[in-house]
Amino acid sequence: MNKKLIALAVVGACVAPEAMAQTANPVTLYGRIYATFESVEAKGGATPVSRRNRVGDQASYLGVRGTEDLGGGLKAFFQLETGFPPDNTGVFANRNSAVGLQGGFGSILLGRWDTPMKVTQTAVDPWGDLTNGDITGAALDQGNFSRRENNSVQYWSPTMAGFAVRLMYVANEGKTATANPENYGASLTYSAGPLYVAYAYEKHKDVASVGTTNLSEEGNAIAASYKFGDVKLSAQYGEYKRDGSGATRETKDQSYMLGLEWAFGKNVLLASWQHAEVDGTTGECDMGSIGYRYDFTRRTFFIASYTKVENDNGMNCNFGTNAIGAAGQNPEGIGFGVRHLF
Repeated sequence: MNKKLIALAVVGACVAPEAMAQTANPVTLYGRIYATFESVEAKGGATPVSRRNRVGDQASYLGVRGTEDLGGGLKAFFQLETGFPPDNTGVFANRNSAVGLQGGFGSILLGRWDTPMKVTQTAVDPWGDLTNGDITGAALDQGNFSRRENNSVQYWSPTMAGFAVRLMYVANEGKTATANPENYGASLTYSAGPLYVAYAYEKHKDVASVGTTNLSEEGNAIAASYKFGDVKLSAQYGEYKRDGSGATRETKDQSYMLGLEWAFGKNVLLASWQHAEVDGTTGECDMGSIGYRYDFTRRTFFIASYTKVENDNGMNCNFGTNAIGAAGQNPEGIGFGVRHLF
């Protein structure tokens, strides 16, 4: 059945006929189903996790999006995207969902969306920010700086000579007499042919408290990739600082990721190496992943991977998706899965 007709039926069941009559532009239904079968364990620590099998969702989703031409080069747009794990249940519109305006000036949106830091830094991950080998296992402050923020306002510039800017502000709806929690961030990217380079900054204000002192954290990160024929090399590096108070000293987490994608027709070899450490301590971790992908089409592939994580002195690196065990343990696992886009 035509996707547009299905989408119109879905929306028509939820809104008044008058509202539907005002939507002259097409509404599109889209989504992804991506699941893996895995054999995993976590060695070390007081309570090791014995090897077990599991079915893992890799951010499957269903979405509806559309636009309306307002004239003069201006458009209104919306998107409602919901995670629907094929092995579990989901919550409506819990993924990138927003409403906004776009034109020659760029785009402005209000809602829940991936931060500029997440979008620009995970773009170089060979695993596509998913599976056990996902870049957030050790890098990006073990995922703390790879966020999808509620109550956010974002501006996306048009691309000019290969450069593009994103700005984000997260409203301080949780403000109290003693704390004013709010987040903000920005990114700058350059993309030309086989080259991609990005810088991102993000600040989390009043994210925690020690006594009467409110603590904040901030991150700076760079990412790059370059494609040589059938080989794509990528790298990402970041530094993430947290305030200190009293007995709690300021800390700085440094991490990096190196990645490889090597295609042979429809066959693709994948690999990544991640490392993270906390300055002034002996806490550090290493994480290696290798894999194979077969691209049946541009929408459907089969993937197999192996990931091993080694933590020292209580470090909390883990699988990037569907973590297992506790801080200081050493997760290890293999996985096989299929992804389909529609």
